[in-house]
Amino acid sequence: MAELIAPTVRLHPAWLEAHAEWGPGRHEDGFGLGPSDEVDSPAGFAAWVAGLTDPSDPAKPTDAGKPGCTYRWIVENDRVLGGIALRHGSSDFVRWAGHLGYGIRPSARGRGLATWALSRMLDEARGLGLDRVLVVCAVDNVASVKTIERCGGVFEGIRDTKFGPARRYWIELYDTCFRTSTAWTEARS
Repeated sequence: MAELIAPTVRLHPAWLEAHAEWGPGRHEDGFGLGPSDEVDSPAGFAAWVAGLTDPSDPAKPTDAGKPGCTYRWIVENDRVLGGIALRHGSSDFVRWAGHLGYGIRPSARGRGLATWALSRMLDEARGLGLDRVLVVCAVDNVASVKTIERCGGVFEGIRDTKFGPARRYWIELYDTCFRTSTAWTEARS
């Protein structure tokens, strides 16, 4: 059974396996991995993980203009299947990238993991006091469109970003994807 966990150095080899599956130069949504992050060595990985866990505490101040962020890894039997990030607040970055970003490694796609993880993170967003969240995806990402809509996403429109045109959806947090997450859990039993 999959679970959402905070990033941990314990899963360094499993994370590297997932990272390799994405392929060189591919963006891995939901992990907070930047181009200058060194994750191959244990020390570099530990520094990166520490950088992910610091901004998840809403009481801690963050760098100017950078939102706090809660990172979770989607893990099953110590295998990293994906990542999801919940950006706090409403900074300029959140206004174009959205409150939530997620990615599932190629070999784990098609199982409903993104819908399941998104529904769980909506609970965390509610816990932060957010009443609605923005979720953004590439216009041609049909799987993400379905995931967002299953979780109650209401289409706002398409906007150009530095990564190309993106579909924008708002999810009101009083309406969650309970029925979808329940169906996913039942399908997995």
